[in-house]
Formats: sequence, C-alpha cells, structure tokens
Amino acid sequence: MGAASLAGWRRQLHLWIDHGAGDDAVARWIHHGLVLLICVNVVAIVLESIPDLAQRFGPAFQALEAASLAIFTLEYLARLWVAPEHARYRSLSPARARLAYAMSAPAIIDLLATLPLAFAFFGLGELKVLLLLRLLRFFKLGRYSPGMASLAAALSAERKALFACFVVLMGVMLMTASLMHLVEHEAQPEKFGTIPDAMWWSIITLTTVGYGDAFPITAPGKAVAAVTAVLGLVMLALPVGIVATAFAQEIHRREFVVTWSMIARVPLFGQLDAAEIAEVMQFLRARTVRNGVVVTHEGEPLQAFYFVASGEVEISLPDGQEKLDEGHFFGALTLDDVAITSHSSGVNAAVATAPTKLLVLDQIDFRALTARSPKLAAHIRALARA
Repeated sequence: MGAASLAGWRRQLHLWIDHGAGDDAVARWIHHGLVLLICVNVVAIVLESIPDLAQRFGPAFQALEAASLAIFTLEYLARLWVAPEHARYRSLSPARARLAYAMSAPAIIDLLATLPLAFAFFGLGELKVLLLLRLLRFFKLGRYSPGMASLAAALSAERKALFACFVVLMGVMLMTASLMHLVEHEAQPEKFGTIPDAMWWSIITLTTVGYGDAFPITAPGKAVAAVTAVLGLVMLALPVGIVATAFAQEIHRREFVVTWSMIARVPLFGQLDAAEIAEVMQFLRARTVRNGVVVTHEGEPLQAFYFVASGEVEISLPDGQEKLDEGHFFGALTLDDVAITSHSSGVNAAVATAPTKLLVLDQIDFRALTARSPKLAAHIRALARA
C-alpha cells in the first residue's frame, strides 16, 4: 500500500470518526454504535454492583467488558492515527500532531477508559480503582454532544465567578452555624453544642435539602433557621443564573466566531470592519448536503459564495481539482459591474466528497444586503475595484 493510498484511508477514517453527524451511513453507524456501547457499559457497571445479578450474569458481564475494552482500545488507536488530519494539528508533523492530540482532554479520557485492559494483562484486574476507570467511559459521551462541550467552556469561562459564589456560600454557612450554636447550644447540646455540629445543619439548610435530623426548638433558633432558608434560595439561584447566562453566551459565541473566521478569510470581506462583517453574517443561509451531491454544476455560472462549515467539497478548476475542507470558501458574486470571485481562474463545478454543512451567501441576498446598507455597498465596491 503506497503512501498516497494510506493517506487517503487516514483521511477517510478521520471523516468517519470525527464528522459522523452527517448523512454518511458508515459514520452514522460508527457514532451511534459507540454511543450505544458507552451507555450499555455504564448500565452494566451499575447492575454488576448488585450481588445477585453479578452472580447470575457474571460471564455475560465479563464478555461485555472484554469486547468493550477491545473496541475502545481500537477507537483510541484509530483516533491517534488520524490526529494529523485534524484542522488544528495540520501545521505539525505527524508525530507532534499525535502527541498534541494525546495530551488533549478527550484523548486522556479515552486512554483512561482502556487502562483496565492493561491492568488485566498484568494480572491486576481485581483492583477496586478499576471501577472508577470504567465509569470514566460515561464522559466519552461528551465527544458526541456539542452541548456538553459548550457547557464545559461556559464553566471554565465563569470559574472565577463560581468560585466567588462558593466563597460566599462558605461565609454564610459559617455565620449561620455560629448564630445557631449561640442560640441553641444550651437547648440541644448534642446537635448544636459546637460550631462544627451546627455547620452540618447550616449546609443542609442552605442547600434546601433539609434532612430533618437537626432542627431548632427555641424561638431565636427558628428565626435564624428562617433567615438561613431564605439565604439558601439566594445562594442556589446565583450560580444557576451565572451558568445559564454563560452557557447561552458560549453557544452564541461559538457560532459567531466560526462564521466570522470564515467570512474574514475572504480577501475582500476581510478588509471590512467588525460592524460590516456582522451585517454580512445576517444574510448567510445554512445548507446541508450529502456525500456526492453536486453543489454547483459544470458550466453553470456561480452566483453565490459558499463557506464550508464542516465536511469537504471538491472543486474543479481549469488546471485541476482542489479539495476544500472546513473554514474554506469558493464562489463568485457580482456588485453592479464589479465581479467578486474566490479563484481567479474560475470554479467550473463543485461536489461534496463528505457530508457537508455550507453557509451560503447568494446573489439575491447579496443585493438585499448592499441595498439595505449603501455605505457597505460603496465600501465593497471600492475594495473590489482596488
């Protein structure tokens, strides 16, 4: 097998395991199968902790674990092999690309999920710590959920605010526990005789759990408890509001940054200011195409700009073929008598070579954009003529 053929297989495998949300049947089967296997593993780990089920279905649990370890190990090795195909690692050598990927959080989780196989190989398969490593497989689902990735980014962005909330919660807990100790320690020395004893009641009340194993019986104690309960609602609402707002902003920011970066790569649009690029973004339309679908036919005049949000498109040029992946663009637009093109030699045709998501700015929307903003139209016209 030649180097070119091997590189082609590596590219195809990358599209299957890292872009499986499209219409490619193989990619869809791979992703759905891995998600199902992860869920089955988590359920099996939970059920295996029941002695009766562990005794009755022990061989089945062991067979599932062995098969899962083999599949997860193959998945980890495959992802390591195709790492040079990732857009963020393409500027690195294959060895450095794989090393950079291996140090990423998803790759570390994948590696930890396969460690039980190594422990079993060395005869250490009965260690209790392996249970935690097996449960880490649940976090592999984060790879298949963009929402979980956005939530993690939101928590990271607001970590200082969330830490401040935690500090405030600890301060309120200490204050309310101290007050309850002062007013209740004589009436209930076994429950509120010390501040640490009262801290248990305080944190349970602030978190609105209220087990009922400790409660005040004096009038001052009930007054402190009432204030503590109200403060507990405030303390819970504060971090929830911070996380919800950050989560919504992160989703909007992620979509905005990806679209912005693609538009800014167009030489003409890249010279516009921030407000003008934001105007262009409002007129983009999303389009999803399957593998093999013709985006533009040969001989058909291009009347739109196509931005590749994900997937891959092969364009035909007079001097050969060129493949464009995520972040690239092609097409042509006309503003009055000025032509705006992505390739000086012209694009003859374009075909999706993988399930692809496109953002399209067609000629009609471009005219509507320039008609709504004459200042933007004048700027684009001047830049195109220059």
